[in-house]
Parts: sequence; C-alpha cells; structure tokens
Amino acid sequence: MGGIVDTIQLAAVLVFAIPAALAGLDLLLVGGEPLLGGALVFLAVALVWLKRYLTTPTDVPVELASRAEDAITPDDEE
Repeated sequence: MGGIVDTIQLAAVLVFAIPAALAGLDLLLVGGEPLLGGALVFLAVALVWLKRYLTTPTDVPVELASRAEDAITPDDEE
C-alpha cells in the first residue's frame, strides 16, 4: 500500500540492484566465475527483498497510525 515515496525508493534500490544482477548473470553464465556471479545475483535479490520487507524507523509511525485508524473507524461490511 505504498505511495509515490515508496515507488521512488524502490526505483532507487533498483538502480543498484539491476546492474549488479546483470553483472552477476554475465559472470555466472558467460564469464566462468560462478562464485562471484552468484554472489552478485544474491546481493541484487537481497537489496530488493530488504527494501520490501525490512521495517525501518520511518515505517513505524505510519504503521501505528494505520492501526489506530483501523481501531477507531467502523467497518463498512455491514
């Protein structure tokens, strides 16, 4: 449920993750360096995964406000 800020942050992470993944695939498949290539691909996947699932200090107030709103406002499913 992200907004424009989350999209920009993901784009910033992808600026680093995509070249690392491409270099890793090149080393893994063509360059004959499977250890380094695998490490770069793992690094790229880890960067995107951490951005998506790691809770940062700036996420805590947003999460608390969302929970408070859910507790206060009634459900419209009636």
